[in-house]
Formats: sequence, structure tokens, C-alpha cells
Amino acid sequence: MIKFHKVKFKNFLSTGNEFTEIDLSRKKTSLVIGANGSGKSTMLDALTFGLFGRAFRKIPKTALVNSINQKHTVVEIEFSIGRQQYRIMRSIKPNKFEIYLNGTLMHQDASVRDYQAILEQQILKLNYKSFTQVVVLGSSTFTPFMQLNTPERRAIIEDILDIQIFSVMKDCLRQRSSTLRNEYNEIKTNIKIGEAKIQSQEESMKRLEENRDEMIDKLTKDVIEHEEQQILYKTRIRADMSNLQTCQNIITDEKEVRQNLQDILSDEKGFELERRNFMKELSFYEDNDECPTCKQDIESEHKNHICEDTTSNIKVIDKQLSERAESVVTINKRLEEISEVYKEINQTQINMQKEQNLVDANERYIKKIESQIKDLEAQEHTEGDKEQLERYKKAFITLQGMESDLSNKKHYYDLAEILLRDGGIKTKIVKQYLPIMNKLINKYLASMEFFVQFELDEEFNEHIKSRYRDNFSYASFSEGEKMRIDLSLLFTWRSIAKLKNSVNTNLLILDEVFDSSLDEGGTDEFLKILQTLDNNTNTFIISHKGDSMNEKFNNIIEFQKINNFSSIKK
Repeated sequence: MIKFHKVKFKNFLSTGNEFTEIDLSRKKTSLVIGANGSGKSTMLDALTFGLFGRAFRKIPKTALVNSINQKHTVVEIEFSIGRQQYRIMRSIKPNKFEIYLNGTLMHQDASVRDYQAILEQQILKLNYKSFTQVVVLGSSTFTPFMQLNTPERRAIIEDILDIQIFSVMKDCLRQRSSTLRNEYNEIKTNIKIGEAKIQSQEESMKRLEENRDEMIDKLTKDVIEHEEQQILYKTRIRADMSNLQTCQNIITDEKEVRQNLQDILSDEKGFELERRNFMKELSFYEDNDECPTCKQDIESEHKNHICEDTTSNIKVIDKQLSERAESVVTINKRLEEISEVYKEINQTQINMQKEQNLVDANERYIKKIESQIKDLEAQEHTEGDKEQLERYKKAFITLQGMESDLSNKKHYYDLAEILLRDGGIKTKIVKQYLPIMNKLINKYLASMEFFVQFELDEEFNEHIKSRYRDNFSYASFSEGEKMRIDLSLLFTWRSIAKLKNSVNTNLLILDEVFDSSLDEGGTDEFLKILQTLDNNTNTFIISHKGDSMNEKFNNIIEFQKINNFSSIKK
């Protein structure tokens, strides 16, 4: 339970430089009176400003500073929660916001907004809207529960039932779901990228393998072609060797032929010499009739005889030379044939050398190609390619695991979203309290002699039956009847809050409730209700109808304005 003890303020609206202090827990009922503009409602604005940094009425923060002193606006509020004593100090010009726990200043965050969140969420556990629905019922500047829209009504009920934690959880879930959705989409994108990388790497390795097989096939065909050429070359070499042997067999008589030629040429040389001698002798006897040596005459008969013998010898030699010439022609012809055979042998040997060179070159080429084939057959994929593919697959498996985890988490988030949506667990809790709420509302309405059947449904829409059970809405009633409904709701919320111990507080402030819509009967009934409240409730009624109700309250606080400064009349 939050028990408010004191509120004091200075240079706040019309108050001066001295603190105006109000004891909030001393009397059960207090009537706050004073003329219009005397500062009666200032305490209400000071309370909401001190707690929430904003006035109850629609007054800008700059206008809260006293217009005469124009500085040192200070509001201090003291309250306790259990054994913990708190003091809130908030000021303008200079701007300060301090929270003291048992006399010690609590650690201040860098952000005032964060410090305010600590006050509302961790200490008070209520916000401005809940405070103004459970603690305060104001005048024209206040928006009653029945005039709020559905989300605002829901927020008030959640605060009262202390189930706003589900809204906080829903907001957290929304943020986490958004983050999860982004992470999930990112993982899905990365999985697609991973699949593309694996497929690309595998296709690349497959292409390399296909290229290798294609190269092996190509090289194998090349080897076969060159082996076929080897066979052809070797066949030609064998044919050339056979031809060479044949040629060599043909010219086996070369030596003999050449010897015969030499012998014949030698014989011809002898015959030529002998013939020249005979011709010389014949010419001597034909040209000379006497011996040049002895100067004797040569007999004619002797001369003729010698000439005949010489001529005969010349003829024999000529015949032999002719025979030798024919033999030389025959031998030269044979030598020409042998020469042609030698040419053929030489050409055959050249061809054999060329073909042997081709065979040797082919053998070296075939060995080289076979070595390349062997290397290609032994070569698989490089270690780098295998390691890269393995890394891609491991990363892909990791991503799939992450996707599975995120998918499971998304499933739980979806279940949590169903539970935390407005029609989920909060509605279940609200359903349990709706009958109690409706019962209390109708109880307080009956206490103020307003006999209608009032019900709130799960969407916090009202269903009101009156007179002959006709259906009415809140807007259908007069201002006085609306005020009775607003008061009934106020007491109901306080009762529910006390039951839940969520927004349980000793303070109840009613601002000019009796001055507008309630008639005398309604006022009397309302005062009876106040008397039924427990002794821990301190009620403050702000009114300018003080004279007619003074005797009905335990305490009277009267505000007055002197020299443009408001203060409490002693």
C-alpha cells in the first residue's frame, strides 16, 4: 500500500516563496475550501507534478512557475510503502528531480525519463492515467473512465488488476518478434546463399572432373592415333629394310664388276701402247726408204712385209680394243645400274632414318601423354576445393540448425503472442474480475439511489438497463447521473485495486464533485459512502460550498489569496 504523508510546495502557481504544506494522512476526511482562484486545486496539481512531472489540469510546465517570483518552484512529496520511506523533490528553475529512499538520494540515471520510469514502474507501480482514475476524480479537465476510448479503458483496468505486466511482455514480445523475424529472414537469406555457394562449388568441381575426363579421353585418343602411326612407321621401316636387303643383294657383284673394269682398262692401256708402237713402226716404214741410223736402203719387199705384219698386228689390237670397249660399255651400264641401286639404298636409308625419327618422337610423345593421363587419373580435386566445399557444408548445417532454433523460438513466440493478445490471458483474468466489478459498481450506484443495471463486457463497453429494462448508454444520462456512475467506478477501482494490492493507496481526492452535478440527495448518499471507507483512507474534498458541509468533515483546509499569493488560512 502506498501511504501518502505530506505534500508541500512553493512558488508553484499562485503560492509564494514559503512552503505550503498539507498533511495527507492525519484526518480521515478533509474539506478543502476557498474562494474561486484562491488555490484550492493547487494541491492536486502539485501532487501530480511531483509524482509525474505534469499538472492535473492542462497547464504547461512553464506556467507552473509563480509569475511574480518566476523561479525556485519546488514540490516535495513524502510517502511510504511498507517500511520504505520515500521523498520526491521536483523543481523548476532550476530543474531538479530527486528520489530519496530512507533519507538517501537514489542513484540518478543520465536520462530523466529513465529516472521517472523507475518511480512509476518500480516504486509507485502506477502511471499518471491510473493515478487520476483511482486516486482523483476531477472537474471539467478530468476525463472520466466512461469517456475514455477502449485502449485507454483497457490500460486503466490492466493497471488496477496489476496485469499491465502482460502488456509490457507483449511489447517486449513484439520487439523480440521483430528482431526474430529479421534474424529469421537473414538466416533464410544466408541459407539460400549457402545453398548457392555449395551448388556453385559442386558444379565447379564437377566441371573440373568432366574436363579432366574429357581431357583423358582426348589424350587417350591421341595416344591411340600415335600408336597407329607407330605401326605404320614401323611397317614402312620393315619394308625399307626388306628393300634395302634386296638392293644389297642386287649389287653383290659390284666389286667383281669394278675389278673387271679395271682389268679391261688396264688391258686397253697396254693395247693402246702396243698399237701406238705398231703405228709408229708402220709410219716409219711408210715414210722412210733408208735406215736413218745406218743410212742403208730398206728393201721394198722387206718394207712391205713389215708393213703388212704391222698392219695385221694393228688390226688384231684394234679388234681387241673394240672388244674391250664393248666390255667397258657393258660394265659401265652395270655400274650405272649399281649406282641407281645405291641411290635407292641411300634414299631408303634416308626414309628409314626419317621414319625412325618419327618413331622415336612418337614414343616420347606417347610416354608424355601417358604420363599426363596417369597424372589426371591420379589427380582428384585440390585440397583447397575440398576444404572450401566442406566449409560451405558445415556453415550450411550451422545455418540450418540456427533456422530450426529460430523456427522453434518463433513457434513459442506465436503461442506467447496468442496468450498475450487482448483476447488472451488478460481477457481470462478480466473475466474473473468482471462479475466482481459489475457487482461493486451496481452496489455503489444503489448506495447513491441510482437504480440501474450497469455492466461492463470484456471489451469494457457499458451496457446499462434502466426504467423498464430499456438499454441506455453513458451519454444518455444527465450530468448528475453521469457523476454517480463516475463515483461508482472510482470506488470500484479502488476496491479492486485494494483487493489486488496493485494501486492500493490511502489517498482519495475529489475536485469540485459536489459543486456541479450532484444534487443534495446524491451528495448525502455520497458522504455516507465516504464514511463506510476503511480508516486507512484519507479523503480530500475540494469544494467552494464549504459552509453547508463543514460539520460533515473531520478537517477543514481553507485557502486564501493575499497580495496575489495563495496560502492556507491559519
